[in-house]
Amino acid sequence: MKDRFNIFGVPIDKVTMKDAVKRTEDFLKEDRLHIVATPNAEIIMMAQKDEEYKDILNKTDLNVPDGSGVVFASKVYKEELPERVAGFDLMMELLRIADKKEQKIYLLGAAPDVIKKTYENLKKKYPGINIVGIHDGYFKDFQEEGIIKEINSKNPDIIFVALGAPKQEKWIFKNRNILNARLAIGVGGSFDVLAGKVKRAPEIYRKLGMEWLYRLKKEPWRYKRMMVLPKFAVKVLFSRR
Repeated sequence: MKDRFNIFGVPIDKVTMKDAVKRTEDFLKEDRLHIVATPNAEIIMMAQKDEEYKDILNKTDLNVPDGSGVVFASKVYKEELPERVAGFDLMMELLRIADKKEQKIYLLGAAPDVIKKTYENLKKKYPGINIVGIHDGYFKDFQEEGIIKEINSKNPDIIFVALGAPKQEKWIFKNRNILNARLAIGVGGSFDVLAGKVKRAPEIYRKLGMEWLYRLKKEPWRYKRMMVLPKFAVKVLFSRR
């Protein structure tokens, strides 16, 4: 294992964005599927109530520190992370490199209109990018086999899976031995941002680690979901004591 530390049973890799990109580039040289996850405070708290999910997060190839809560915990535990590595930013780096190196991309997840718009916007941004296939995330269990066959027929290098946590990581892990790809990463609501359906927090909020506040201002109905953040902080402080 590389240099990792544990937050409530969930391992986090001590990587910078540059490190994470280098690791994923190395993964793409190997002839097997590698799983990348992006744990934040919400995901770590989900794992406390879901042992299957926690076990999966312990078997990934890379867990980047996504979220100010994870960075906060690292400081409390004296395991200071070099920086936050946002999953969205890592995805954009991978797309940029894939365009440059002509790597094949498959997009899975989100609503039908969102995945279509994501594809269109990425083709505008990177005209030469090789997106070999797309499929929305609204599929039934009986359709899964056909989707996997389609993915494998395209032989992608990278699969971006936007099914939301924990579903996306569970889906990747369940199918890890039959997916014909080299890298799969769960990207949550990133397609909504790429499609222009959701606006990402301005850079000042991101630098201050307060994206949650921006989202709460824009979507006040999310307040119940946001309550996990102070709960996580309190749990970190009390566990340290």
